[in-house]
Amino acid sequence: MLIVQKYGGTSVADLEKIRKVAQRVARYKDQGHDLVVVVSAMAGETDRLLSLAYEITPEPAPRELDMLVATGEQVTSALLSITLQAQGYPAEALLGYQIPIYTDELFTRARIQEIPTERLRKGLSQGKIIVVAGFQGITPEGDITTLGRGGSDTTAVALAAALRADLCEIFTDVEGVYTADPRIVSQACKIPRLSYEEMLELASAGAKVLDIRAVELAMVYKVPVHVRSTFSEAPGTIITEEDEEMEKVLVSGVTYNRNEARISLYGVPDQPGVAAKIFGPIAERGILVDMIIQTGRPDGKADLTFTVPRTTLREALKLVEEVAQKIGAERVESSEAISKVSIVGAGMRTHAGVASKMFETLARHGVNIMMISTSEIKVSCVIDEKYTELAVRALHEAFGLDQPPQEEK
Repeated sequence: MLIVQKYGGTSVADLEKIRKVAQRVARYKDQGHDLVVVVSAMAGETDRLLSLAYEITPEPAPRELDMLVATGEQVTSALLSITLQAQGYPAEALLGYQIPIYTDELFTRARIQEIPTERLRKGLSQGKIIVVAGFQGITPEGDITTLGRGGSDTTAVALAAALRADLCEIFTDVEGVYTADPRIVSQACKIPRLSYEEMLELASAGAKVLDIRAVELAMVYKVPVHVRSTFSEAPGTIITEEDEEMEKVLVSGVTYNRNEARISLYGVPDQPGVAAKIFGPIAERGILVDMIIQTGRPDGKADLTFTVPRTTLREALKLVEEVAQKIGAERVESSEAISKVSIVGAGMRTHAGVASKMFETLARHGVNIMMISTSEIKVSCVIDEKYTELAVRALHEAFGLDQPPQEEK
């Protein structure tokens, strides 16, 4: 089998953990598998590098930021390759530009566009374990880029897709995907299997186990993904195509996202083309917009509210204020004191009353809903951030997720 593995920052946090990762990788090689291993920077290293840049200036150039933070993965890929070689296994460390992993020019959150596989296949045919620095790529002009937080997941799945690998394993510090964050809900249970769509909705709603772009790639290219722990031999969560058994589960998980900010424009001219003027500049800068609510007013104007990642609020707010002045909006307000709670499950497609049960549960616990969005298999509510943990626990209990899934009984 050709297997692509990814080890996160906690898995390679120090030399002892890197040695243990090397031992696990060696066991796979001894079993006859071909291996491409993607690594993140050591835990905390990316934050350390970023803090150095922000000590110099509050607005470092994105291109130079990518040059800086990409060094974290360079260190771990080299150290793991050296460790494998010291244990007698042929290994070769490759950076994003050496493969090459081509991306667009959106520095700090670039998107992969193409991955030629000739060099990877050549190394594999020579019996080498290929160790790849995750999170990074290169523009066609030769500039180093990074893929944003969680980008090593995306690197791993993209490589698995490009190589048509049999499996992509994401090794992390938890044993899989849980029905809720175990740090908040002590009764949270590991989910044995999830559909791509369920995992996509969980990731978009705030689940930190797997990057949303990695899930998108896995779904498009039908890459089976196994999320599991570096520190355990226990099976994790398999993410694959939906089957009938998955649809029998009404709600698979409850998740939350505190990385949310709200921007509101009041007194916006209620006429065609205004929304495009507001959201066009935001889209051009690669800023993600989640929920959008527009409310008409009797005076021919409208109030518009939407959410963006909290990490991009300053940039988005600056763009919105510029547009608001041009279109004659009355005022712009923003808030970071919000979070989003969501329920996800393939069974929602064929069961009514899920949303109303969610709303009733939140109301019973005194949690006010500010915004709502839905899809076929997800319902999300924006609430006051201080009620996040209460809302997650209440919803987890209300939908009967305190009991382990049937497969694990």
